[in-house]
Amino acid sequence: ELGQTLGRIGKTLRDQLPAAGSGLGGWTPPGTHPDPRPPDEADVVVVGGGVVGWSVAYWLKVLEGRYWRHGMRVLVVERDPTYSRASTVLSVGGIRQQFSLLENIQMSRFSASFLRDINEHLGMPNEPPIDIQFQPSGYLFLASTEGAAELEATVQLQRGEGAQVALLSPTQLKEKFPWINTEDVAVASYGLEDEGWFDPWTLLNAFRRKATSMGVHNCSGEALPTGVHDPPTSKSHVCAPQIYMPDSLEYQPVACSIVVNAAGAWAGKLLEADGLPGELCQPPLPIQPRKRYVFSWHCPDGPGLSCPFVVDTSGAYFRRDGIAGNYLGGMSPPEEEEPDPSDLSVDHDYFQEQLWPRLARRVSAFESLRVRGAWAGYYDYNTFDQNGVLGPHHRLKNLFVAAGFSGHGLQHAPAAGRAVAELVMKGRFESLDLRRLGWARVVDGQPLPEAGVV
Repeated sequence: ELGQTLGRIGKTLRDQLPAAGSGLGGWTPPGTHPDPRPPDEADVVVVGGGVVGWSVAYWLKVLEGRYWRHGMRVLVVERDPTYSRASTVLSVGGIRQQFSLLENIQMSRFSASFLRDINEHLGMPNEPPIDIQFQPSGYLFLASTEGAAELEATVQLQRGEGAQVALLSPTQLKEKFPWINTEDVAVASYGLEDEGWFDPWTLLNAFRRKATSMGVHNCSGEALPTGVHDPPTSKSHVCAPQIYMPDSLEYQPVACSIVVNAAGAWAGKLLEADGLPGELCQPPLPIQPRKRYVFSWHCPDGPGLSCPFVVDTSGAYFRRDGIAGNYLGGMSPPEEEEPDPSDLSVDHDYFQEQLWPRLARRVSAFESLRVRGAWAGYYDYNTFDQNGVLGPHHRLKNLFVAAGFSGHGLQHAPAAGRAVAELVMKGRFESLDLRRLGWARVVDGQPLPEAGVV
């Protein structure tokens, strides 16, 4: 089927990234080719054609009939139509309910429901059903004595929102997963429902195809939020984003009413670009590209089909990849050891020196694993509190932001997209109350830290 085929192609291409070094190699599925040039005007310009940007565009068209009398013209601008550096495509595809912040739990609950009924939302007439290849194996968080109380309190919060999460003692953990070394584990939390992993490319493509079929325009180019003017009433406006076309030496302005910054890892840099007065960029959007390695390995005696997405006490993580003894994993480095994000090269010594010892300590079978390959991708990392920024800019009245998810943007995209669309259409959140994730917390210096960043 088409969904399964695209999923297999996406996975195969990601597996080839270390050798090819070119992501999706320029392949674009039929019916989603970007327009050669952007229109002269649009109602909404979404900057960033990743899964969050396309989710925003999709939900704008869904809500259009409810709140908008005439057809809304939505344009999605993506600078890399090959998606070779896209965070969505280079993700390991996890979804979980186990977060420490209420809003993140609620967004996960919304997204899980959306993905469960994905064909009702994104299915296309006369086309095969969408299969995101969801693997419902759950997440397993391990906590040491120092982190046990925090983990237990977090699970109570998750349960209060309806998440099915079990707390396991070391004895119970060993009984359920005999291959785990529980020596330094005080307690573990295990997701029983709506947790696991899926194919990111299939979800991105499903959003693109559906939104395009609903009339969303898209083009390839690099956008700059220039053309600021000050109306006599209140805040400044971005009145005409400039789009630099790959085949042109000129920038093309697109007159619009609303701009949505869904540029992911480059969302902060987008607002620092030439064309915006410096005072409008204060405080800056605290989102930076952070490079993260993903390694794949083979271990025929490793954990079997029951293997969940394991997050170790050390911060290392791994999950099963298929059913033939293959695994994916990685680990975020300490702040002082962040790798250079200027390219997506992989430091293979990082696996040998940092990740492998932690894996082998937790799963003895991994002492004899064989590395198959590796790739690197970007987190749109919010250095302020590792949480997404959702809502209007504090000084640019018609500029909205949907970025900074610090690694959980893929799984929160359905909820984040709807939230931004509601703000654009109605000026308020309706499905979920995500006001605390707005820009005000950055201006006021009041972070909302998320303890569950992997």
